[in-house]
Amino acid sequence: MSFVRASFTARTALQNARRYSTAPPTTTKSSNLPYWLIGGGVVGIAGYLYLDRSPTASASLKPKISDQSPLDPQNFKDFKLKKVEPYNHNTAKYIFELPPDSASLLPIASCVVVKSADDAPNPLLDPKGKPVIRPYTPISPSDLPGELTFLIKRYDQGKMSKYIHDLKIGESLAIKGPIPKFEYKINQFDQVGMIAGGSGITPMYQILDYALKDPSNKTRFTLIFANATEKDILLKEEFDALKKKYPQTFNVVYTIDKPETSDWKGPVGYINKELIAQHIPPADLGEKTKIFVCGPPGQVNALAGKKEGMKQGALSGVLKELGYNEDQVFKF
Repeated sequence: MSFVRASFTARTALQNARRYSTAPPTTTKSSNLPYWLIGGGVVGIAGYLYLDRSPTASASLKPKISDQSPLDPQNFKDFKLKKVEPYNHNTAKYIFELPPDSASLLPIASCVVVKSADDAPNPLLDPKGKPVIRPYTPISPSDLPGELTFLIKRYDQGKMSKYIHDLKIGESLAIKGPIPKFEYKINQFDQVGMIAGGSGITPMYQILDYALKDPSNKTRFTLIFANATEKDILLKEEFDALKKKYPQTFNVVYTIDKPETSDWKGPVGYINKELIAQHIPPADLGEKTKIFVCGPPGQVNALAGKKEGMKQGALSGVLKELGYNEDQVFKF
């Protein structure tokens, strides 16, 4: 930065802060002008250094994030795979590149749909030759600049999950969205219960990461998260960190099918009526509570009834037996 710019920056800051110098001392035979000039120079340089290194100044130097999302809810757009971060034995984080001055700006809660890029060397097609399209919920914050991150578990029968796991850095994936799912508002409910299984955890994480970090949040969240084994628990470190940081507004209960060591102290087996009644806010709270459900179709069906395509479908299963009504339950 040039001296002229530095002087201007310091001078402007001083003016904005309404800092004024006092009147100069009475002139004597021995002038103090040189000392005043030197002192003024030191103050100016110090002011410049403070402004240049202060958090406020640093923030002002960051590139402005566009208020327009690079995603398109009507059309697929190609985004390059920037980085892959292995997570566990069958899951990884796939980070796609957005323009550096933009963020996804996905509303909470929403997802996107993906397909192979039009110029992909081996496009993913169904038996009729049509593109395979699948929904995914990003786990990166909606205001994160330059990146869009998915946590994707590879399933043996999952065409899209296997396709994405085979992508190479620099290759593209076509993404369209956002696809709004549930318009979540801070403090809309007194208590929120979340029931998730496997990779169905991503919309729950999207809501929790958004709500718990809001300083005005007073809603208490309780998550029951079911997995086959302890090593299959996705985002466990993140949930444990949220529980530690927000003990008054968040609790998580993990249940697994097959404990692999005697160290496991949590529940074992499928999510059942007793586990829900013990941890999830009760139905008699009425409109003050909401229950979110997301997981494998069999689990969702047993707990809350089948979805009808994009529609919720009738409420049935365990949650209906426990007295919840359709307005209290949302199936992702």
